[in-house]
Amino acid sequence: MNSATYNILHHWREAVPNDRLAHLIRDTERAFRRALQIRLAAHGVPFGHWSFLRILWEADGLTQKELSERAGVMEPTTFSAMKAMEDQGYIERRQLPTNKKNVYVYLTSKGRALKIKLVPLAEETNRVSTEGVSHQDIQTTRKVLFAMIENLAHDELLQPVPKTAKPISATRRKKTAD
Repeated sequence: MNSATYNILHHWREAVPNDRLAHLIRDTERAFRRALQIRLAAHGVPFGHWSFLRILWEADGLTQKELSERAGVMEPTTFSAMKAMEDQGYIERRQLPTNKKNVYVYLTSKGRALKIKLVPLAEETNRVSTEGVSHQDIQTTRKVLFAMIENLAHDELLQPVPKTAKPISATRRKKTAD
């Protein structure tokens, strides 16, 4: 068996079993992403649209800027994704008569209907990932990951940001953390 995820597994078991925890978490996320990406592709939905759909299913009518912030990506990435999603009929973009500056993103009925098809794919990915893992170990893992996020969020507030530095997007923060 030779797949991208098996290569990650081999790397951790054979090459660097005691490497930094940040790398293990990143590689776990990569394996999750790949598993979901394969499932989404079977429905013709690019993985890059997944985060935006999830956000819009919970809060329809956000601006493109708000979507960028919530998804943790740069605005040009959001713009490109919104264009593609609009072309596929998942969303429509509108300006309010009282505010021509902002562009608001709304799901179409086709975009809303995707939730029924796609959420079970994410749930399946989670089930597959935890096969053979006890409920107690899953709860402990969640507790530890939440504590790590909390520690890092607190640490982020303590770090000085140089006045000349550009703001780091959530995506760049994640990549530079390991």
